[in-house]
Amino acid sequence: MSESTPKENSLVLYKSHPARVLSITDKLNIELKSGATKRVRFKDLRLLHEGPLKDLGSLQPQIGEVQEAWELLVGTSSNLAELSELVFGSHTPSTAWAAWQLVMDGLYFYGKPDELMARLPDEVIRERETREAKATAKREWSEFLSRLQTGKILPKDASKLSDVEALARGKHKKSHTLRKLGRPETQINAHALLLKTGYWDETVNPYPDRQGLPTEPLRLSLPELPDEQRLDLTHLDAFAIDDEGNKDPDDAISLDGDRIWVHIADVSALVKPESELDLEARGRGATLYLPERSNPMLGFEAIDKLGLGLNETSPALSFSFVLGDQGEITNIDVARTRVRVTRISYAEAETRLSSEPFKQLKTLAWLFRDRRKANGAIQLQFPEVAVRVIEGEAHIYPLPALDSRAIVTECMLMAGEAAAHFAQQHDIPFPYTTQASPESPIQQPQDMAEMFACRKLFKRSQMKTTPESHSGLGLNHYSQVTSPLRRYLDLVAHQQLCAYILGETMLSEQEVMMRVGSAEAIIWKIRRADRLSITHWKLVYLKHHPQWCGRGIVVERRGPRTTVLIPELGLDVNVSIAGSIKNNSEIDLAVEKIDLPTLSAYFRAQN
Repeated sequence: MSESTPKENSLVLYKSHPARVLSITDKLNIELKSGATKRVRFKDLRLLHEGPLKDLGSLQPQIGEVQEAWELLVGTSSNLAELSELVFGSHTPSTAWAAWQLVMDGLYFYGKPDELMARLPDEVIRERETREAKATAKREWSEFLSRLQTGKILPKDASKLSDVEALARGKHKKSHTLRKLGRPETQINAHALLLKTGYWDETVNPYPDRQGLPTEPLRLSLPELPDEQRLDLTHLDAFAIDDEGNKDPDDAISLDGDRIWVHIADVSALVKPESELDLEARGRGATLYLPERSNPMLGFEAIDKLGLGLNETSPALSFSFVLGDQGEITNIDVARTRVRVTRISYAEAETRLSSEPFKQLKTLAWLFRDRRKANGAIQLQFPEVAVRVIEGEAHIYPLPALDSRAIVTECMLMAGEAAAHFAQQHDIPFPYTTQASPESPIQQPQDMAEMFACRKLFKRSQMKTTPESHSGLGLNHYSQVTSPLRRYLDLVAHQQLCAYILGETMLSEQEVMMRVGSAEAIIWKIRRADRLSITHWKLVYLKHHPQWCGRGIVVERRGPRTTVLIPELGLDVNVSIAGSIKNNSEIDLAVEKIDLPTLSAYFRAQN
């Protein structure tokens, strides 16, 4: 069949669909299968059969000898009329349309109506295998989606859930699987589906990944400690006081007469500015502590080499000072030292507060604390707990408000204030920690509800290169310097102090500020991952203890919403309580429902 001008009532192809020519003028008037008419150009059509075709509805499916026709035409060219004759035994509008559908299908034939080709046998075999594979994949995908709807999957389904897991971990923002299930493509829905199918169990913590934090251990090796001159303080008793099981001790306290020494692991002895280790620590920002594991900012090797009390002697950057009668810091000195440290727990230290040097340290710590309170420091005493995961099981331990813990806190604050004063006095570009005062004065809260309300009034602390006050701590100048193994900006502070002591070139104020900005960009993510991870494991604990009952303290009442603090869990939740109830009232609670994907805990009041 050669190309020719369509006639009235001829069968034509229009945009892959059959059409009938109604009339011909400067253009063609055609009827579509839907019954609609349209004026089109000649070049927009392709003639399939000259007709006459009275009704597009007469184009019915045809049964023919496709395989035999293909075998006859292999290696030759043909046209639509010949193909119609060979396959269906005649060339009519219906058989022409049926033959053209074979061409459009493409398995055996391809080309134009006036020039068709039959595919070679190898091509047909490959195409058939491809189609069968696609059909199998489509069938398996349909069966997989059906299993997902019921929440029961097979081992082979794991690979198909990779996009769901990527969304749940925050690696991607879309999920083809959730979309096919007709569910919103959210992290919560992805998490819920993974739990429902058993692909994840409750112990999977996705929150560090969602924050984009590095979770792999540091792979870089540390250099050996240099043999260098240091002030020898190994004759002083030095105590690293920490929680039982602490694995990265980086601070210790000594008392020499009326002089307090706070020794800090000298990380700057091995990690120099702009070194590979420094850049790695800057990218991590801080140690990532999770209930199930920790990922040290500088790796476990740094802890082994520099942790205080882990070796017979340790290099330290030591801050020394004397407290005046009003608790003010005086006679400040900073030295690179060598110390011999004994590690003890808070519980053990608590039993030794009546003996020296702990007795005098307590007196000095309380003197310093009283000065901070007089300067506006606000002390919030919320119940604290530690969450630990041991062999996949979550455990919650209360942290009692021990005097030994408070003594260490005050000594670390002393060191921070001493470092800030020392840096200011010697014009050392330095990262200071500041906090602006609240909009209106805050009185020391007296009960749990007042502390809960007070916490909301504090402004965020900020890191600056100019010394300003820290209102919450009641200090005119302050810097965090006591955890260089765990916090990058503490390490920067140490690098600056050590460069000054050794007479080396210090970082400029702009270089310090650049490091502040770089570290702060990731530190807030670490804090968020830490907070969400702890909540996750608290809820896992409650799911494993569905009969849990305990006491809660009402800390806020707003309309129908009542916020209750649960000291035993270190958790504040919303509880529906009928009738009136006063702040600080204690109520009995029982677990009602735990929803891990949304991090929601529902409790009911028992009384």
